[in-house]
Amino acid sequence: MFSTLTRWTHRLGRSALALPLAVLLAGLIIVVSEMAFNGADDQLARLVLMGRVRLQITLLLQRITDAESGQRGYLLTSGNDYLAPYRDANLDAQRAIGDLQGLYRQLGDSASQSALHTLAQDVQTKLSELNAVLMMHDAGRTTAAVDLMRSGIGRERMESIRNQANALLDAENQRIVNGLAEVFSTLRQGRAGVAVLTLLGLLMLVLFLRQGRQMDRQRALQQARVLAERDRLEAEVRARTHELIELARHLETTREDERARLARDLHDELGALLTAAKLDLARMRPKLQQDLPELLPRIGHLVETLNSGIALKRRIIEDLRPSSLDNLGLLPALEVLCADFADRLGVPVITQLEPVRLTASADLTVFRLVQESLNNIAKYANATEVQVCLQDRGATASITVRDNGLGFDTALPGLARHGLVGMRYRVEAEQGQFSLQSAPGQGTALGARLPQQAPPGPDSAR
Repeated sequence: MFSTLTRWTHRLGRSALALPLAVLLAGLIIVVSEMAFNGADDQLARLVLMGRVRLQITLLLQRITDAESGQRGYLLTSGNDYLAPYRDANLDAQRAIGDLQGLYRQLGDSASQSALHTLAQDVQTKLSELNAVLMMHDAGRTTAAVDLMRSGIGRERMESIRNQANALLDAENQRIVNGLAEVFSTLRQGRAGVAVLTLLGLLMLVLFLRQGRQMDRQRALQQARVLAERDRLEAEVRARTHELIELARHLETTREDERARLARDLHDELGALLTAAKLDLARMRPKLQQDLPELLPRIGHLVETLNSGIALKRRIIEDLRPSSLDNLGLLPALEVLCADFADRLGVPVITQLEPVRLTASADLTVFRLVQESLNNIAKYANATEVQVCLQDRGATASITVRDNGLGFDTALPGLARHGLVGMRYRVEAEQGQFSLQSAPGQGTALGARLPQQAPPGPDSAR
């Protein structure tokens, strides 16, 4: 059989049909490649539209939140500066709904159009409720406006809007995943077709030329090129990985600097305003007690509101930039963080914290890793116990956050694991190693190892 195949190949190589067959195969390669490109291009165009839909849904949700924040700011301060963001958010929300309607028409998605219609009605109702409260406030009916806000109608409407928007986002995410799968399938099919036809074309060319030695040289040359390309790609991957780590370091540094600046501004400016308001009320209380005693309950309520605002300001500042980390160090900061988590959720947190020698940026990395891990446990784990361990391992420091919650399959792709990716890059930016262990029903353990600084020598002590 082998000899028959050899004779057939030699005969075909000497035949005049070899070159036309090679040209035909080359034409087929072009046709298959063009078909694969057109199929992928159409699907990618739809993916772009789906991405714009996600962006508009996110913008709509953000602008509704901005409108609500602007309304509350105006009600609290009566400052006209809050009305401009409120009006802009109102207009942007209407514009986002219109854009979404156009995008869904382009996609031909009737089900999402129906869901969008319901969402648009809820948005319009929410905006009408916000406007009604503002009109009551401007008309001097402050008590009625506050009562309407406390009724919970606006909160329920906002929750409904968020749920519907999230449902639309989930649907778009699934469609994007399916679309990407189709693109990859089209590309794989086109690649397979091109590869098959290319091999056949090479075979026809080889048979036509009947140059065995040249074929061997071509194979060797091709292999060398593949190896060189592989080496180049590996070097490029290493370079890109290094760039990503450096970019993660830069982004985290920039974000922490912005958080610190925002925390300072809140402490200096907002804190001064709230404190001044409390002092003014304290000065007014004796006079009102003599002249208008019936206003004293309202004054008391206003003082409690200011105290709540001051407490909220402090919590926001602590979330932006933990003062305990800057003032007390890593161990006390972790103790405070874990105690606050345990008090807030009623979940016991067992801590085992040893002194370690880390840089200031590595201290912040450890704190943020623990903070992000506790936030994830509060959202998803449904745990009844949490363990936080910081240990001195000699040249490295080990941090581990373990819970006995639901866990998850780490092999499955997750749409909501950007926080884990951010943790990994942040740890690697500090020349550390990130680890994740989890399984359904067996809890989750997040860990990292970071290099420690060398202990101070006798010369530095002197």
